[in-house]
Amino acid sequence: MKIITSQLFEKIPNVEVGFSTKIGLERKPPLNFNMSLSVGDEKKAVLQNRAYFFKSFGLALNRVQIQKQVHGDRIQIIEKVGELNKSDAMITAQKGIGLAISSADCNNIYLYDSKNEVIAGVHSGWKSTSLRILEKTLIKMSEVFNSKAENIFAWVGPAISGKNYEVKNDVATLFDFKYQTKTDGKIYLDLKTANLDMLKNFGVPPNQIEISPICSFEDEDLHSFRREGAESGRAFGLIKMDGVSDS
Repeated sequence: MKIITSQLFEKIPNVEVGFSTKIGLERKPPLNFNMSLSVGDEKKAVLQNRAYFFKSFGLALNRVQIQKQVHGDRIQIIEKVGELNKSDAMITAQKGIGLAISSADCNNIYLYDSKNEVIAGVHSGWKSTSLRILEKTLIKMSEVFNSKAENIFAWVGPAISGKNYEVKNDVATLFDFKYQTKTDGKIYLDLKTANLDMLKNFGVPPNQIEISPICSFEDEDLHSFRREGAESGRAFGLIKMDGVSDS
């Protein structure tokens, strides 16, 4: 199994974060090592894939919270692992449980408040980014857990790069021109930089932010809906704090 990790978070002893790839359990194309139950894969295989990935974090299936992502700006506070709920961001202060974010090109972002020991996982495609879900998650962490910007560490995981993310004008108009590039009459949108700016504007120190340079569209080891269409599987990114939770 191949997992992409964060150099920044590898220096933090009590937090683990990683992003799955197509490689695991010798799964075959087109879906490969897929984490989604909604792309036509066999349920048994998907659950085996998830269990294998989660085990690398020391977690069983029932110790990871998965959300039903709806490309909005709803944020959940997770007290214990339970039923899938509709949201695109999760926050928890519980130790020993994981937060899973599904992606096949979308920005996936992981946050850690080192003082209050709070983690968050954020799914941010163009809709959620236009709704500023990352900024709202940071604000929610501040309101509920008294998180301060200077204590936040952030990793933006592998996602499609701006030079490969073509959008129509109706999407482009939702974003500042600084995030757009026009080439041969086509418009390309840089969501990684849009989310980076939200982190910086909130006050997160630049040396506590890592943006993965990996483009899911270009890297053949990654699932990419833009590249593979209906035959694309989905990856999971996961963040957890070591320890025992109350859930």
